[in-house]
This record gives sequence, structure tokens and C-alpha cells, in this order.
Amino acid sequence: MFLSYTLLARQSLRKYSTKASSLLPSTRITPSLEKKLVRISQQHDTLLSQLSNNEIESSALATASKRLSDLTATKSLFDDWQKCTHDLSDLQDLLAGPDQEEDMLELAKEEYNDIITNIQGIEKDLIAELAPKDAADDASAILEIRSGAGGDEASLFSTDMARMYERFAQLKRWKWEVLAKSDDVGGRGLKDITVNISGRNVFGVLKYESGVHRVQRVPATESQGRIHTSTITVAMMPQPTEVDVQIKESDLKIDLYRASGAGGQHVNTTDSAVRMTHIPTGLVVAMQDERSQHKNKAKALKVLRAKIYERERELAQSARRDSRNQQIGTGDRSEKIRTYNYPQNRVTDHRINLTLFELEPILSGEGLMNIIGPLQEHYLTQSLLEDADDA
Repeated sequence: MFLSYTLLARQSLRKYSTKASSLLPSTRITPSLEKKLVRISQQHDTLLSQLSNNEIESSALATASKRLSDLTATKSLFDDWQKCTHDLSDLQDLLAGPDQEEDMLELAKEEYNDIITNIQGIEKDLIAELAPKDAADDASAILEIRSGAGGDEASLFSTDMARMYERFAQLKRWKWEVLAKSDDVGGRGLKDITVNISGRNVFGVLKYESGVHRVQRVPATESQGRIHTSTITVAMMPQPTEVDVQIKESDLKIDLYRASGAGGQHVNTTDSAVRMTHIPTGLVVAMQDERSQHKNKAKALKVLRAKIYERERELAQSARRDSRNQQIGTGDRSEKIRTYNYPQNRVTDHRINLTLFELEPILSGEGLMNIIGPLQEHYLTQSLLEDADDA
């Protein structure tokens, strides 16, 4: 029994080589990425030496100090990663020796698990530290939800999704401001809704929500209990500042008309509704929810600015998307990204093959980060590894 346990313990660790980059079977630190980390560590040490020996010109001192500060966190994490992988190698050597006592093997097993956990945590921090930053991540966002295939069921699901995002925004202490909404014919659900969500890092958290969301459930009107499939479209756009996107008045065509549909006494009494067209891009935004023409113009301009900014971002990234088929998906509005299956209590994100059997917590907003978190980590990992391979 002792010999078989010893052999099993040795075999479980033998598959790991002593090379740091291959100690973990699921390591995210590829050889090319490790080379990049070595270069960063060397740059840090060189820059530190130059600053310590006053070898940097005074005019470049501030820039050099900032660069050193940026490199320090990465080098510290890489040092920790190297130490852990070396400890894992030492542990392997220990178990590869003559037969060990059973209690020694048990301690080694515990230490092995601790080291693996530490390495995985360090790798996650390294990826977050090194991954290319999206300049729009810190921005607020414009959310658009539109019902798609499925008639009334799609409108009802639009309402459910709007409620989910609103609750999630409350939990994040973000501000939720409805800019425009339109009910379906029966008035039970939302045909579409446009919301401004303001706060810190809104777009960075919610940007992977863009795409087609599919729901599978038995409608309340279904007498035979058959499952129906409906879809909605979600668009999440960063909210730029006026400095980020400057719109000339000469580039705008503004049409005024009387509001229609639900809206109160002001409907069909004044030309308060606004249709704003950005002539260079052809983008159009219509707004009619406010009684004031001025307020509708302000809201339309806010949404239009976000659409222009998102269009510019997409054009800038199109070359990268064409050359790399990222698993995270393009975020295109026609892309089916997630399925919500009520009978199975299941939510599946198709981009990363993630399935969670916690439909209610997710739709309440409280469990939404259980999907967003893995999406963020996956994207960061992919972008970092691609960046390392290009280096």
C-alpha cells in the first residue's frame, strides 16, 4: 500500500518538467509570454540601476520614473511566479528520490496543492496587469435592448433583461437613466429601450453583453406546455465625452415631428419629437419621450455621440478582427451569444462554452458577474497571449 501510494504520488508530479513555463498542464504563461516577462524584468532592473546612478537626464526623469512604476508590479508578480514554479520543481525532485515516509508524502501533497493554487492566482494577476487596456473601459455606457424574433415573448424577455441590468447597476452603485423606451402593442413588454448607465468602469464590465440573447421557455399563453424560443438584441456602447467625439452642427440634420404612442398629454400636441441624422456616417437617432424639444435633442445627441464613437472603435478594430478569429466574438449585434433556458434553469454563454444552472440569480442581477467574470478573464488571456506572440 505504501509503495503504491509513493508511486502514485511520484507519477502525479512526474508529468511536470523542471522548465518553469511547462510546470503546469493548464498554465497560461506560454514560452513566448515568459520571454516577454523576462524582458520586462530586465527592463525594470536596468531602469532602476540608471535611476539609482543618476544616469537619466533631468528632462526624462519623470517619464523614466513613471515607466519604472509601471514595470514594478509586473516584475514583482513574475518574481513570485518564478519562485512558485521553482518550488514546484524542487518538490518534484524530492519525491523522485528514494522511498519517502508516508507522512512526508502527505505533507508534500498539501504543499503541492498550495503551490498550484498560488501559481494560478499569480497568473490571473499577471494577465490582468499585462493585457492591453481598452481606453473605453472606464467610460459610462449606453445600453440598447430591442425585441427580436418571438413576438410578445420577445417583448416580455426584453423587459426581463432590462430589469436584470437595472438591478445589476443598482448593485454596482451605477446611475440608471432611461433615455427612451417603447412598449409593444399589448403594453405588457418592451419593444425597445435605451438607457444611459453612468459610473466607473461601466463599459469595461458590460461590454461583452452586446449580441443576440435567446430565451427558451413556456409562454403564459401556451396551453399545451410547449417551449418557445425568442430572441432580443443587446447593444452596449461606451459613452464618450464631447472631447472624445466632436460633432459639428453642420454635420447634423434635425427633423422635428409630433410624438406618437404612449406618453401623456403632450402627445400629438407639439413638435417635441426629434430625429437626428449624422450626415457623414448616416447614423440616425430618434427621441420623443420628453415633453421638451430641447431635452429630446440633448438625449438624441448623447446617444448619437455614443453610436459615432462605437462606429469609430469598430472600424479601428476591424483589421484585428479580420486577422484573428477571437473566441470572445466580435460583439456584433447579429451574433448569438447566450441562451437562457427556463425549464432547465440553465444559462449558457456560447462564446466560452460556459453553462451555469442558476437562471434566477443571474436574471435578478445578483449572479450576472458569474458570467461576466469568466468572459473578462478569457478575453484578457486571449489578448495577452496574442500580444506576446506578436512581440
